[in-house]
Amino acid sequence: MLASTLALPLARPRIGRASAWPDRPIRLVVTFPPGGASDIAARIIAPVLAERLGQPIVIENKPGAGSTIGANLVAQAPADGYTLLMSNSAPLSISPALLPQGGYDAIRSFQHVAYLGAVPTAFVVHPSVPVSDFAQLTAWIKAQDAPVQYGSGGLASVGQIVGELYAQQTGAPLQHIPYKGSGAMRNDLLGGQIRFAVDALPQNLPFLKSGQLRLLAVTTEQRVPQAPGIPAVGELGYPGLIAENFIGVSGPAGLPDAVSQRLNDEISHVLDTPDIRSKLEAQGFVLSHKSPAEFTDFVRRQAQAWGPVVRATGASL
Repeated sequence: MLASTLALPLARPRIGRASAWPDRPIRLVVTFPPGGASDIAARIIAPVLAERLGQPIVIENKPGAGSTIGANLVAQAPADGYTLLMSNSAPLSISPALLPQGGYDAIRSFQHVAYLGAVPTAFVVHPSVPVSDFAQLTAWIKAQDAPVQYGSGGLASVGQIVGELYAQQTGAPLQHIPYKGSGAMRNDLLGGQIRFAVDALPQNLPFLKSGQLRLLAVTTEQRVPQAPGIPAVGELGYPGLIAENFIGVSGPAGLPDAVSQRLNDEISHVLDTPDIRSKLEAQGFVLSHKSPAEFTDFVRRQAQAWGPVVRATGASL
C-alpha cells in the first residue's frame, strides 16, 4: 500500500536562492503515459517554456495507481522548483476520494502554480456500433445481452467516473475496461477490440474528422468550438454528466513564492503565444488564466465537489 510507505509532506522548509532559479534542468512529471491530454499539453508548452526559462524541461511519464505515483513523487520532492507536476483531475480531484490514505493531500502537499485550461470528455464509439446519437447509444446498450464494455485511460480517470455516472443515470449496463493510458485504449477502439469509450476530446478530434470514430456527446454544458457539431450533455438533459479534466502545473508545498510567481508569469506568456494557443485549442483545450491563489482555490473546490460524486459511483482503485 502506498499509504504504508509514504509520509504526508505537510511542513517543508522553503529552499533559498530563488533568485538564481533555474540553473539546471527541470523535471515535469506527467501522471499518464504518452498520448493523454496531460502529456499532449506538456509536450506543446515545454519547448517554449524551456526557452523562456533558459533551461531544458525533461518530461517524465509516471503513470499508475490512479495517477498517485507521479503525484507522490512531486509531493515528496524538494521544494526547489526543479520537480513539477502536470496537475490534473485524476490525482487531485478523483484519486483522493478513492484512496484517502494515498500519501498526499491535494491542497497541503502542493503549491498550485499555473492553471492551463480544461479538457472536455467525449462519448466515443467505433463506427460498427449502429447508433448515430446519444439516445440511440443508451438504447443500444440496454438492448445487449450482456453489459457493454467501455474503455477509459485508466483507473481514477475522468473517463471512468463519467462512464460510471452515465451507467447510473441512464440504467445502461456497462463494464469498465481500464487501460494503461488513453493511447493504448484508443488503439483498441480504432481496431474494434472495444466499441465504446469515454475519453478526452482532444485526442479524438482527428478520428472524428477522418470518420474512423464517431463522437456522440461532449461532457460540457454547451457545445465547444472545436467540435460544434457534437451535442453537449447539458443540452441533452444530463447536467449530472458535465465534467471536464483540468490541466495545470503544480510544485511541492513550500515552493518559494518568487519561483511560483515566475512560473505563473512565464506559463501565461507561453499560453498567450498565438502558435501555442492555436495548437492547444486545436486539440480541444479550453484555455483560461488563474493566479496561483485562484488555481489553489479552484483545486480545493474541485476536490470538494468531486469527492461525493466519485464515492457515489462505487469506483475503486
